[in-house]
Amino acid sequence: MSNKILKIHPDDNVLVALTDLEFGEVVEYNGNKIVLAENVAAKHKFAEQELAPGDEIFMYGSLVGKAVSTIPTGGVLTIHNVKHSVSEFTGKTKVTGWTAPDVSKWANRTFMGYHRADGQVGTGNYWLVIPMVFCENRNVNIIKQAFIDELGFGHQDIYKSYVQQMVELYQAGNIEEIERLSLQATSSTGQKRVFENIDGIKFLTHEGGCGGIRQDSDMLCALLAGYINNPNVAGATVLSLGCQNAQVSILEEKIKAINPNFSKPLIVLEQQKEGTEQELLSQAIRRTFIGLVEADKNTRQPAPLSKLVVGLECGGSDGFSGISANPSVGHASDLVVALGGKSILSEFPELCGVEQDLINRCVDEQTADRFVHLMRAYARAAEAVGSGFDMNPSPGNIKDGLITDAIKSAGAAKKGGTSPIVDVLDYPEYVTKPGLNLLCTPGNDVESTTAMAGSGANIILFTTGLGTPTGNPVTPVIKVSSNSILAQRMSDIIDVNTGPVIEGTKTIEEMGEAMLEHIIAVASGEIQTKAQLLGQDDFIPWKRGVSL
Repeated sequence: MSNKILKIHPDDNVLVALTDLEFGEVVEYNGNKIVLAENVAAKHKFAEQELAPGDEIFMYGSLVGKAVSTIPTGGVLTIHNVKHSVSEFTGKTKVTGWTAPDVSKWANRTFMGYHRADGQVGTGNYWLVIPMVFCENRNVNIIKQAFIDELGFGHQDIYKSYVQQMVELYQAGNIEEIERLSLQATSSTGQKRVFENIDGIKFLTHEGGCGGIRQDSDMLCALLAGYINNPNVAGATVLSLGCQNAQVSILEEKIKAINPNFSKPLIVLEQQKEGTEQELLSQAIRRTFIGLVEADKNTRQPAPLSKLVVGLECGGSDGFSGISANPSVGHASDLVVALGGKSILSEFPELCGVEQDLINRCVDEQTADRFVHLMRAYARAAEAVGSGFDMNPSPGNIKDGLITDAIKSAGAAKKGGTSPIVDVLDYPEYVTKPGLNLLCTPGNDVESTTAMAGSGANIILFTTGLGTPTGNPVTPVIKVSSNSILAQRMSDIIDVNTGPVIEGTKTIEEMGEAMLEHIIAVASGEIQTKAQLLGQDDFIPWKRGVSL
């Protein structure tokens, strides 16, 4: 890698600009001098040699598109001169070997987690309050208002104070002072917590549970069952109206299917049986408080790193994501797998074009065949409504160099590292096998992150090149920046900066190792993620319609 350009794979016929390059500038790669035919913005790609219409374009060693018009040597790839194109895929065509990274330095390391009766270990200790149907959202929010501030889980609302200052200035007639009034940030998060070993009460409101099709409500029940079984959850309070499609009995069946020996406290109240709203809410609040008293008795204890279950996510990706952040996360995933832990790679629309490589990494034919089936079924569903995986890149992705879904996917798949794929799961199945697991989810950031927590992730690594402010109610989300400019500009949401990879001062392996250390610190409760500090608790269940 030079300080200006990069060729990602020897088989590629395009180069990546690591910094802004100007028309007429001469860059050199492998002894060849290339005169730039136009300005090339950082993160964008340009042709190493002239490409004629129909010529195939390769990045990451994979087919990522075809030229639709002549692209001169040093010409920029755009949505106007390149179209999405990928290689076909079949079943396993070869056996892929794997050399695990050296993890001897972490062999005896532990993290401080919450041990559950079923052997899982949480990186947090949360209580859930869940509605079975949107009709109960109001009651859930009333419980939230009753508990959050009184138990010390609230975040100080600096914006409310900001408005109060404006009101005071307005009432005093000092209108001109309002324009000069600046927001003063504070590190205070409110009063001291009542329960020292409870990390929070989380309220998973949603718009599902009734109406729609029965498959939607069944899938919602399976997702909620996964959240209740997640190792970061101590117990749950469930509010049911009574007549909705998402019946409590279905939720209980889904929990039993995930964990036949489930033993966490589960408080279930049905409004149509309890009577008045006051009776329902007073019972819910009282019984939840008693549950919190018991949950608070659990304290952090040492746990081997094999108990880590790491979700791998990206959102707001840019042209550097597949070069710095995603491969660094991939190396961290390989380290976790080598230590006996689990990792989860999701976002199936963003695996388009790299299917054959992933198929060959599957441990057996059955696992490979399931991936093929799920990918093809998802692609057909998208095409049936006039869409397709090729429509996945967002305007922000395209603006920052990800002009086809195949280019985006080839970089996104790097989050999965190089380890064998031990299992392929359909949404929202629960992870059980140590190693790298594929989970069928949309590419939508929050739907995918929501799914991974429902599948048992107790930590999530989330890469971004443009900046994505999101988190999860029960699973800490570590935000990883692909570039230093973003890390500086949006420092309130970025936890780890892999910009030094682009700058040439750190290797992917060094960043991956640093990321593992950060995971251990977050898992042990030594530090909170930026998403936790901001109170970002995003939760969007996937209705199994088309979502890219």
